[in-house]
Amino acid sequence: MRKFVVRFATCAVLVLGVVAATAQTHASKAAPGQIVIVFKDGHRQTFNLADVARMEFSGSGGVPIGEAVPTSPGVPPRGHFLGKWEVGDGSGGKFYITLDDDGGAWRSLHREHGRWAYVNGEARVTWDDGAMDAIRRIDGKDQKFAYHAGKSFTDQPDNVTDAHNTSPRPI
Repeated sequence: MRKFVVRFATCAVLVLGVVAATAQTHASKAAPGQIVIVFKDGHRQTFNLADVARMEFSGSGGVPIGEAVPTSPGVPPRGHFLGKWEVGDGSGGKFYITLDDDGGAWRSLHREHGRWAYVNGEARVTWDDGAMDAIRRIDGKDQKFAYHAGKSFTDQPDNVTDAHNTSPRPI
C-alpha cells in the first residue's frame, strides 16, 4: 500500500508539472495583433497593437524607434537601412550618412550627428542642426530626400538624390 501511495503521489506531481508547463507556454504566446512585454520580475503585460501609436525607448532621446503602422508588401525591412550610405548633396557632390542599429545617425557633410527611425518602410533621420533626410525605396531604387530645418517629412523635399548602401548587411 505504501508503494502505491508513493507511486500515485509521484505520478500526480508529474502530471501537475506537465499541466502547469503547458498552461504557461500557452499563456506566454501573444495572439496575432498583440505584443507581450516581459518585465524583469517575470510578470507579463499584453497590449493590442491597434492601441499602440509608436514605441520609444529612453536611450533614444525620445525619438521613436519605429511607428507601429502596418507597411505595404514589398517594403524593405528596417535592417535594409543599416550601414553607410553614399548620397548626393543636391549640387552634384556626394557625402555619407551612417545609420546605426541603436537609432544613431552620422552625416559626413558638416560632421553632424542625429537620430533615425524606421517609419512606414523608410529611414527618417532628424539631424541635431534641425535638417532632416529620408531614405526611401522607390520602384526598387533607393533615394535620399532632403528637408531643411523647419520642414516635415510630408513637405516637398529640397532635393532628391540617389542613395547607395556601401555596407549592406544580411537582414
